[in-house]
Amino acid sequence: MVNENPLGEYLRARREQLGPEDVGLPASGRRRVPGLRREEMALLAGISADYYLRLEQGRDRNPSVQVLDALARALHLDEDATAHLHRLAHPERGRRRPTPRRPERAPDGIRQFIDTWPHAPAYVLGRMMDVLAANPLAQALTPILTPGTNMVRSLFLAPVSAAAHGGWDVNAEGLVAALRALVGPDVDDPALNELVGELSVRSEDFRKLWSRHEVRPKRSGTFTFEHPQVGPLQLRHEKLLITDADRQTLVIYHADPGTPTAERLALLASLASTPNTAATPSSASPAERTAPDVRRA
Repeated sequence: MVNENPLGEYLRARREQLGPEDVGLPASGRRRVPGLRREEMALLAGISADYYLRLEQGRDRNPSVQVLDALARALHLDEDATAHLHRLAHPERGRRRPTPRRPERAPDGIRQFIDTWPHAPAYVLGRMMDVLAANPLAQALTPILTPGTNMVRSLFLAPVSAAAHGGWDVNAEGLVAALRALVGPDVDDPALNELVGELSVRSEDFRKLWSRHEVRPKRSGTFTFEHPQVGPLQLRHEKLLITDADRQTLVIYHADPGTPTAERLALLASLASTPNTAATPSSASPAERTAPDVRRA
């Protein structure tokens, strides 16, 4: 179903996650609903209660930059969430979505490029968290990186994978927030509605996290990984936006030189290149498989 009022829905969801004590207001009386009252939000943002009500109800769809910034301060939004608020209010600014949208495909040059890296796991992530391409070493690292897999669906709907997932709550929250960051104002995208609808019906955890409207892009960093064949790995991951592609990201894993992780990653590369033990090539058909223990992937 198309969301006719994404800005109002976002404001309401974020308002309900703040209490009076979070913003320095006295907690007066018993509250029938969670979070701040609309009147309190208007007071904090320095606007009239009637105008704020019109924004939440979608009766005013053109708030100024100053009003949006005031609302962001009142809601204690960080830089990413504030940018998301502005995109929801003015989705026509910077929207790159083609009409109609074609199925996502990683650029051929990128696909060929990552296949030439025998010692660096690398994959391409699409705007809906679909793995669009992955080199053999990435797939040897974890079957979640098999092309065709949707990382959000795999995390929430693969029970064995979720149970074995180290720090599952942190990973789940981060992945849902990153999905919102990727789709931005494209809340009426049919592919997004299909994915969110399926996950909302089948996963109560996803439904609760999605309703929070948190926005947090996934950035480069490190994670700890327990691989079933080579043991513990402490890997860095770099996330690079692919130009001339609609919100596609190239993700590269690497180890610090001279560390035990570097040796184990080299061993895994050797296993992946050996006949009968090699990982599935990047042209493999889509699959949802059990994943080993990944922390902050």
